[in-house]
Amino acid sequence: MGRPGPESPLLVTANYKLSFDALRFQLDTIDAWLLVADTRGVNVWCAAGKGTFSTEEIIHSVQQSQLQELVSHRTLILPQLGATGVAALEVTKGCGFKVQFGPVRTSDLPTFLRNNNQADEAMRSVTFTLKERAELIPVELYFLLQPLVILFLAGVLLSGIGPTIFSASAAWTRGLHLLSGTLVGIGCGTILLPLILPWLPGRQFWVKGLLPGLAGGIACWGIFSGQITTPEGLALLLWITAVSSYLAMNFTGSTPFTSPTGVEHEMRRGIPIQVAATVIGLLLWVAVPFISQP
Repeated sequence: MGRPGPESPLLVTANYKLSFDALRFQLDTIDAWLLVADTRGVNVWCAAGKGTFSTEEIIHSVQQSQLQELVSHRTLILPQLGATGVAALEVTKGCGFKVQFGPVRTSDLPTFLRNNNQADEAMRSVTFTLKERAELIPVELYFLLQPLVILFLAGVLLSGIGPTIFSASAAWTRGLHLLSGTLVGIGCGTILLPLILPWLPGRQFWVKGLLPGLAGGIACWGIFSGQITTPEGLALLLWITAVSSYLAMNFTGSTPFTSPTGVEHEMRRGIPIQVAATVIGLLLWVAVPFISQP
């Protein structure tokens, strides 16, 4: 970045685009060397847990880049959240570079570098404030755009199934109801949940996602009360709750509350319940045109 020289700082990051762009933005006025480790496109924190932002990868990246020919010092500045995957002493033994961990947030890097690579307690602390939780919402919604199109098409097809094999009018009317329920579930799991996260009971995220989903399902049932039958309302309730609970688990990798083993434990418990609610809800939805016949 800029015009780095032999004494310029040497910062290590991952080849995850959001992490890399965030780092570049903060270094806009700073001359520095960037060493990008191959984490298979995974962010630093998750890659450290998965073993791709690791001691071996850092050593390999240093050796492959021939950094000793670029800088006169022997100090690598790594993200603090990568510390779980990197043994600093082993890196020094493997490539001759000393490891120093920078602040948690890239926004603190300029201050950290100006203070002779010293971080205060605030720079070392992991937080998950309302603003930080809200910043995750657009990212989650963006990744749901393509699945939402597929879900809408599948919902239209399922909604049109009936005694006459397929009804276009039913597909449109009931499909819109199902799409509305899907949007409510997405809103509960990706918008409402992060905003009210600290006040939701339970430790596991699939449990935390149940309450917004139940509230959204009941509200959706009430709004469509004159347009849908009781089995359809129950189907929407189950579907919305399952969607909200499932999407809530995405935040396990975005918080300081979980660990890799904790995430695995949570998924083993939550996914079977989410699948059961989804299957029962969709079966009810498909069965309504048949059970409502005289």
